[in-house]
Amino acid sequence: MHATSGFIFLLSFSIAFTMNSCNSPDKFELQEASFADIHQALNSGACTCESLVKDYIKRIETYDQPSKLNAITLINPEALDRAIELDKEYKETGKLMPLHCIPLIVKDNYDVAGLPTTAGSLTLKDNISIKDAWQVRKLKEAGAIVLARSNMAEWAFSPKVTISSTAGETLNPYNPEHVPAGSSGGTAAAVAANFGAAGLGSDTGNSIRGPSSHNALVGFRSTLGLTSRNGIIPLYNRNDVGGPMARTVEDAVRILEVIAGYDPDDPVTKYSKGKVPENYMQYLDKDGLKGTRIGVLRLLSEVDPDPEIHTLFEQAIEDLQIAGAVIIDPIDIPDFDSLKQNQWCPMFRHDINEYLASLGEAASVKNLEEILSSGQYAGYIKERLEYFLRASDTLQLHEDGSPCSDPYTDTNRIAFRDAIIASMATYDVDALIYPSWNNPPAKVGDIEGYKGDNSQVIAPHTGQPAFTVPMGYTTGNLPAGLQFTGRMFDEPTLIRIAYAYEQATMHRKSPELFPALVE
Repeated sequence: MHATSGFIFLLSFSIAFTMNSCNSPDKFELQEASFADIHQALNSGACTCESLVKDYIKRIETYDQPSKLNAITLINPEALDRAIELDKEYKETGKLMPLHCIPLIVKDNYDVAGLPTTAGSLTLKDNISIKDAWQVRKLKEAGAIVLARSNMAEWAFSPKVTISSTAGETLNPYNPEHVPAGSSGGTAAAVAANFGAAGLGSDTGNSIRGPSSHNALVGFRSTLGLTSRNGIIPLYNRNDVGGPMARTVEDAVRILEVIAGYDPDDPVTKYSKGKVPENYMQYLDKDGLKGTRIGVLRLLSEVDPDPEIHTLFEQAIEDLQIAGAVIIDPIDIPDFDSLKQNQWCPMFRHDINEYLASLGEAASVKNLEEILSSGQYAGYIKERLEYFLRASDTLQLHEDGSPCSDPYTDTNRIAFRDAIIASMATYDVDALIYPSWNNPPAKVGDIEGYKGDNSQVIAPHTGQPAFTVPMGYTTGNLPAGLQFTGRMFDEPTLIRIAYAYEQATMHRKSPELFPALVE
């Protein structure tokens, strides 16, 4: 399935670039710029927030038109004004906020005040948000700028592709003949191609970690309950987690530090109380692998892996050892195959009907029935819509009759997590590792190529945190990711491990098809 013209909210900007553009190599290199690089450039006067935002917009306009990458659905028309305001604030105070002038790419299921929130569906093309999602508000308060909206798999239905009725199909910036995964593939492709400094995705089963793995990014699915989902259109609210997708572990941590914590409008975040450290940056330790015990979960890594991914994974294990980790290979989880069964509950009908009801009279559609009858959806999701319509619009039960609920009260989920945590204790390991996908990114349109997704198996059901970090590339310049899974609310350990592995290997590289712009 190839990109279609669809309905695109892309706004075109004509910007006069002057000598103060911070895209001049002798002053500041935008490509692969970290948050620290941006702040150093602002502090030194190498660029202003205004010139930085102009440069990112120019890059989007140059590389992201349909038939090229197609990751961006909307450039925020207020981004430049906000940049000018931030320049004024900095001039007056001489101080930078934690995320001062960090341009973010935000998935199109997060509410952003004044912008349409569509979840990739034409039925919501006029759904203008009246307030920010909780995470968006926190990031704005820290000084970040919502630079642009990103394309997504419609209604977040697909872990495999990023195709919407609003914008068509997003391609992989490392090789446009291949997919970026889904559903946060627009954010992943945009951040990988340096259209923004970092981005936000949402993850029901795979959708932060899969696209991050396919695009050589760091993706954090934090403990379910650590961050609020308030203002994010749900897929399965019992599983959904929103969080950072970035080019470095440090930048992902800087975002997590801002969005972690209790939100009274998302009841599951009550479990985070007393479990959020004063800051997460303190756990960035280049030597953090020394003495760390890591368990190799071959229960996942050996499920029909692609030979090149298998080779990269074995190299990753060796790299961890060289960096000082103690590798326990393999570890076993008793009854793993049976415990991982009967975990999913098709809650979309219930959750989307609740969301649409919250919009009141402004809602263009009132329920799932109206979405299906509208005919306004990409063809590949019709069967999913029909499937969900057959499901209950009330809270559901598992096949065994137990209630479907969050990982703190659902007996199936608790049993699965308890088995994993007990095994981690038995082997005395700090984290588990496995490839995020056992196969490279599939070719566009190759349904049979969509296989090897390991992200769906543990974290979405148990609620545990799971991070993916680049671990190399296969033939065709296709990225692969290494996934670390830890104990509930033990993000500090995962940050320490992921950062040390990243710094020891430095696999991240910019896509060759989207080079630096030269004035």
